[in-house]
Amino acid sequence: MEAIFLYGYFFILLLLSVFGFHRYYTIYMYRKFKDAVPKPVGSFKNLPKVCVQLPVYNESYVVERLIDAVSKIRYPRELLEIQVLDDSTDDTVSIAKAKCDEMEKLGLNIKHIRRGSRVGFKAGALKFGQDMTDAEFIAVFDADFLPPEDFLERTVHFFIDEKIGMVQARWDHLNRDFSLLTEAQSILLDGHFMIEHTFRHRSGRFFNFNGTAGIWRKSTISDAGGWQHDTLTEDLDLSYRAQIKGWKFIYLNDLTVPAELPIEMSSFKSQQFRWAKGSIQVFQKLYPTILKSKDLSKKVKMEAFFHLAANFAYVMMVILCILMPINIVLRYRHGLHEVFMFDFPIFILATVSVMIFYFYSEIEVINETLSVKNRSRLSPLFFLPFTVSIGIGLAINNCKAVFEAVLGKQSEFIRTPKYDVSGAKKKSQESFNKIVNNKYRFKNLNAVSLVELFFAIYFTYAVYYAFYSKLYFSIPFLVLFQFGFVYTTFLSLFYTPVMRLMHKKA
Repeated sequence: MEAIFLYGYFFILLLLSVFGFHRYYTIYMYRKFKDAVPKPVGSFKNLPKVCVQLPVYNESYVVERLIDAVSKIRYPRELLEIQVLDDSTDDTVSIAKAKCDEMEKLGLNIKHIRRGSRVGFKAGALKFGQDMTDAEFIAVFDADFLPPEDFLERTVHFFIDEKIGMVQARWDHLNRDFSLLTEAQSILLDGHFMIEHTFRHRSGRFFNFNGTAGIWRKSTISDAGGWQHDTLTEDLDLSYRAQIKGWKFIYLNDLTVPAELPIEMSSFKSQQFRWAKGSIQVFQKLYPTILKSKDLSKKVKMEAFFHLAANFAYVMMVILCILMPINIVLRYRHGLHEVFMFDFPIFILATVSVMIFYFYSEIEVINETLSVKNRSRLSPLFFLPFTVSIGIGLAINNCKAVFEAVLGKQSEFIRTPKYDVSGAKKKSQESFNKIVNNKYRFKNLNAVSLVELFFAIYFTYAVYYAFYSKLYFSIPFLVLFQFGFVYTTFLSLFYTPVMRLMHKKA
């Protein structure tokens, strides 16, 4: 039995080390193509018509801010159309309608569009709006995004190349320093947008439109089969279908569009669940086609696997969480020397690669982005252990998402709440107070939270055992797991009283 546990532990570590090696490879490829900055092959003599789509659903805190920001985009008014695709069921409807009327009086071509149902959720709304416009190009911004005034000036000219189907900008973060949770989220997203997207685009691999902060050629959407809602990540699905058809995408990591990060653990977990489940759904839907394609190179097929199947690693992470404390007890009988000699090299590939990857991405973001240039290059070191812990704490939530996708269980598209917590101090605090007005009430007491609570207790005992047994080398790694589950559990069950203490503006 001991041998089964030990071999199982090493096998899982080896599998995770494959994903860890890929992170090192991603950094290498990013550095290799870092200077291959994309440039338009020319510019339009006569600018094309552009439709900006704003899909909203119960966004009363941020919808006015969104419309204000989009109205400031520099583009000829006769060539710019704005669609507020409003599926809301609350006072967002009246707020958005009033704001659209106000902007229309100022000469903006803006429409407040209601379709009467949420069929297809966001994908359905985008398709509904697409059928109502004759614009050649369509830009999309979610409710919490604030596009810069020069967004169209810096993106539309890439489409003079008729092979270009989509241009994606990099996400920035309005409330990065709101709490430790938002700091961790910003680091996780920076790794994806600064390193992964840049490497995939510039090296000729597939990458994806992220549902917002991008602009499409309308004919590309149609040619790829249009918006479909059989997965929870309609953006990832459409992106891969378009690239399989031969369309080329552009990624601009020097064009940033700031947005609001979720400030509640429950909202963050819901967002991550949707992304994890959706990516596996797309993997099941499209990877067989990618694998069989004679037109796609091996490098494209390989990277598509790591991109679409990455969330399977959460299943392995949960197994690792079960086996790790047991392994420590068993290996204790064989001495610390064996633990170091056999575990450490694999651990470097499987775990330390995560820290190196995100630390490097933060250095690159600090170098490139004005909004964080006042930060020390050593500041990410403080947040990295916490970020890794948060990633571990998500394992149960995202493992459930993976299993639901594999089993074909359908679920509703759940939007991520936005509160305009990055606005003026008074408004930010008022919004925050509404969120925590019942802050001590139990919330989200479900199977996932109960399993997370079990692992929080499980790893707390493992830390105690390691300390009692003088296995000091194991303690830092066990604490990463313990803290991740304790923090995730606590903020999942309560209306975030700790977040109030962390809120620097409170």
